Amino acid sequence: MIIFNLSNYNPGPFILVGIPGLEKCHVWIGIPFCMIYIVALVGNCTLLYLIVVERSLHEPMFFFLSMLAMTDLFLSTAGVPKTLSIFWLGAQEITFPGCLTQMFFLHYSFVLDSAILMAMAFDRYVAICSPLRYTTILTPKTIIKIAVGISFRSFCIILPDVFLLTRLPFCRTHIIPHTYCEHIGVARLACADISINIWYGFCVPIMTVISDVVLIAVSYTLILCAVFRLPSRDARQKALGTCGSHVCVILMFYTPAFFSILAHRFGHNVSRTFHIMFANLYIVIPPALNPIVYGVKTKQIRDRFILLFSTKGSE
Repeated sequence: MIIFNLSNYNPGPFILVGIPGLEKCHVWIGIPFCMIYIVALVGNCTLLYLIVVERSLHEPMFFFLSMLAMTDLFLSTAGVPKTLSIFWLGAQEITFPGCLTQMFFLHYSFVLDSAILMAMAFDRYVAICSPLRYTTILTPKTIIKIAVGISFRSFCIILPDVFLLTRLPFCRTHIIPHTYCEHIGVARLACADISINIWYGFCVPIMTVISDVVLIAVSYTLILCAVFRLPSRDARQKALGTCGSHVCVILMFYTPAFFSILAHRFGHNVSRTFHIMFANLYIVIPPALNPIVYGVKTKQIRDRFILLFSTKGSE
């Protein structure tokens, strides 16, 4: 049996390279990343503020939307500030605990985002298919149970990733060709068998997200069946309109995610630079676009947003 030095289990700092091949452009690449991140911060914080202060928005749909906004803030903040420090300050070092923390919040936010979208699909299913029982099914107590349940589920799914990394000895290079720490990327630096990391880190979260997608698809199939049974065309359009923003957010979240997974699995001719650039865009663009989509397509939010800024402008 090979006995590793205990220091291997507490490795020194890792080096985040950034985007390999584009080192000379890091300063310029950081500018749009920073601008999009600011849009994400302002948009999600404004959305949260409106939902908190406006009593008319204290409904189940907007509660789940506030959860989505907070999770998007976690997702973008876990990755973008460190990325900008690499691009602009050359601060490439990250401690092992810091790397594990960043990895946990990035993966946790991704899985929780998926679970929230599933909960929102269930909300829309109840609102359209059982409108008279909506308030009796989605009571405040039930909503809290759903929120705690999906948060705890996401925590339990991602936490083993941390322990799977802490058990590994790192006795080779500590250079990570990326802008942030992610589970498999860090595990590949270890000088030990990482088959468990690969199996768990890929299969379990992906199968969880796929199960969410299946449940969302079932919900919207039932919604469409109920909508097309409505006698009035206006009623059908109104029912579909309440789902429009949610469908847009679902497409923005899952389409790039599955594209990235397929590119990693089958896109052997796709350059590493593209993979890393796409991964960085993925953690910042959906959080920036989600509040914009809901602000534009949801009348209650749009009206409150206009009222908020028109009131401030008249002062």
